[in-house]
Amino acid sequence: MATSICEKLRAGLVTHSAEACEAAAAAFARTLPPDTTLALHGDLGVGKTTFVRGLARGLGIREPVTSPTFSLYSLYRSVAEGQPPRTLLHLDAYRIETAAEVEALLLEDFLISPWILAIEWPEKIADWLPASTQHLTLSINPADHSHSIRLHSHAER
Repeated sequence: MATSICEKLRAGLVTHSAEACEAAAAAFARTLPPDTTLALHGDLGVGKTTFVRGLARGLGIREPVTSPTFSLYSLYRSVAEGQPPRTLLHLDAYRIETAAEVEALLLEDFLISPWILAIEWPEKIADWLPASTQHLTLSINPADHSHSIRLHSHAER
């Protein structure tokens, strides 16, 4: 029996290229229920934005996906034929200090079901995250420069 992408991510998926990371994220995106929040943990340069780029592809979003570091967030809408449009909201919380600052962004105005909210640097706004948030930790193995992606519950953090 084939192992699902979620099982692979829970075990810790190792990728050796940006393309492999994006492919894993695209497969994962297709399994996500509507209205899901994803917390992407990891140091600078581990591939968080690359993972979001893959999520976008999996949702049918074709426009370029870049880091929203300076704009704080980016909004994308899917255009997959024969499927209802989905919204991907990509938030970079690096420069946010409090949950009140997140509230001031009025993100809920953009979260029109079905949506996916992907948050980089979620530890900065941990008190704001919904209890149902799915957490992914991305890291780099210094020995061979491979990337690891692990899906886990908040309790495992």
